[in-house]
Amino acid sequence: MREFSTPLTIEVPGTGNLTDDVVRNAAEAPDAVVFSRPAAGGGWDDVTAAEFLAEVSAVAKGLVAAGIETGDRVALISKTRYEWTLLDYAIWFAGAVTVPIYETSSAEQIEWILRDSGARAVVAEGDDHVARISEVRSGLEALNHVWSLSDNAVDVLSRLGADIADDDLEKRRTTATPLDLATLIYTSGTTGRPKGCMLTHGNFMFELGVAVDELHRLFESDGASTLLFLPLAHVFARIIQVGCVKSRARMGHSPDIKNLLPDLQSFQPTFILAVPRVFEKVFNTASQKATAEGRGKIFNRAADVAIAWSRGLDKGRPSLAVRAQHALFAKLVYGKLLTALGGSCQFAVSGGAPLGDRLGHFYRGIGLTVLEGYGLTETTAALTVNLPDAQKIGSVGRPLPGTAVRVADDGELLFQGGQVFAGYWENEEASREALEPDGWFHTGDVGEVDEEGFVKITGRKKEIIVTAGGKNVAPAVLEDRLRAHALVDQCVVVGDGQPFIAALVTLDREALPVWAEARGKSADIEELVDDADLRAEIEAAVEDANKAVSKAESIRKFSILTAEWTEEGGQLTPSLKLKRNVVMREFRSDVDALYS
Repeated sequence: MREFSTPLTIEVPGTGNLTDDVVRNAAEAPDAVVFSRPAAGGGWDDVTAAEFLAEVSAVAKGLVAAGIETGDRVALISKTRYEWTLLDYAIWFAGAVTVPIYETSSAEQIEWILRDSGARAVVAEGDDHVARISEVRSGLEALNHVWSLSDNAVDVLSRLGADIADDDLEKRRTTATPLDLATLIYTSGTTGRPKGCMLTHGNFMFELGVAVDELHRLFESDGASTLLFLPLAHVFARIIQVGCVKSRARMGHSPDIKNLLPDLQSFQPTFILAVPRVFEKVFNTASQKATAEGRGKIFNRAADVAIAWSRGLDKGRPSLAVRAQHALFAKLVYGKLLTALGGSCQFAVSGGAPLGDRLGHFYRGIGLTVLEGYGLTETTAALTVNLPDAQKIGSVGRPLPGTAVRVADDGELLFQGGQVFAGYWENEEASREALEPDGWFHTGDVGEVDEEGFVKITGRKKEIIVTAGGKNVAPAVLEDRLRAHALVDQCVVVGDGQPFIAALVTLDREALPVWAEARGKSADIEELVDDADLRAEIEAAVEDANKAVSKAESIRKFSILTAEWTEEGGQLTPSLKLKRNVVMREFRSDVDALYS
């Protein structure tokens, strides 16, 4: 199918802005608990809708008192925490524009974003962030203020704005319309300099208007809640934040991934969101733990049954034998996995990269429906999403209401809808390349649309490999399948202009010692990299990945590296996507060795 559209099912507001949700919540349900934030002695302290409005207003008055004007850009650099959300809405209340910066960003990256956006102020989390800003501040003429959360920025701003009248703040709050800029989100930059994506209040209002309506079982069920642990600097977490505020679903924040499991168990969310790598790690960790405890065969069988049970649902009903085994494993295995997520979690939303149908079926089979969606920063996150009652595992769902998809002649996916951004900040050339005059947005992704409108992503347009024999190969299909193996951390498929397809593989630093100990081997990665048993494991993973493609597209040769590809090392983006150009540059000699 070349084009598919879904009709709009709601009326999108033509006036107002994102701050209206906060005001409405406090008026309609002042005592409703809309946030839970970590308590000093452990546990969670609840924040009501009335309390949140009061806190946001106080901080917003401080921004106004500090000289922040309507339309000014205010940057935020912090881990995911309650204050991030508080400041985001305070910036909007002050009529300003939020510029998120990943807390892991280098001084050079921070300097570029602050300078390019013309930020007048920045709120940073701690001393290390302030130090990075100080390092480059001499070249930032527009930057007037730097506040730090570790130096009580919220209290400082609240005291600063004590003399600002409520009426003055209300005038400022209501200035923005759906056409006005809400945020500048800089793409994490798998290639080149990050570009500032201009997202308006209307983009968010459209996106969350239709998404909350379509995903009402997540946002509006009794006791609906979620614990955010992905970076709020990423648009994926940001729309969940706005959706929770809009629907009054209780939201918490978990800033440190090391504390995620205990946080999940104490918060007990009803739904979560994560990138595929998180779901892969949960599965692989459980598999390795079971193997170390001598229950590897039981876990593997339980996983196979969960997948078979889920596949059976797609065909109408699982077989009697599968249903019987599924009931047994639900008590022995599946329940423990769900308890690790807090015990109340029924749904998960996955985005940022393809999840893969095997993991999708596994999680649905254990009782956690993973709703895979698709979108970009430029589209205010979701363009398509699988729904609880309209799901096709292996796809990224159908276009949201009011959204259309088109497949170009070269296979590229184009989208049109109210969530598509206004363009790149002060970069008309890039905006013209991405946006057609009639609003169609070029995603850069290659995909397919079936007769029911379900979209499947098959690769990145710029990442298509063309072998010496002229065969076009989408590396993502192979990489996703290969990375699903417990011992594989990251991989990159290569072969552009070469006679065959090959791969570089890095090893999972958590799974490897467990695997080595079970076999009486040294856990030293330098010693293991040439181990025959390890190579046999990776060879089996490669053979499994090759089942997804034709012989001409299959991996013929691979190399196991001792290196680790990380966000800190510059090989991964903050959303854990591989920076292919960086890897290809840094490991060019390893690629060349595959063909020598």
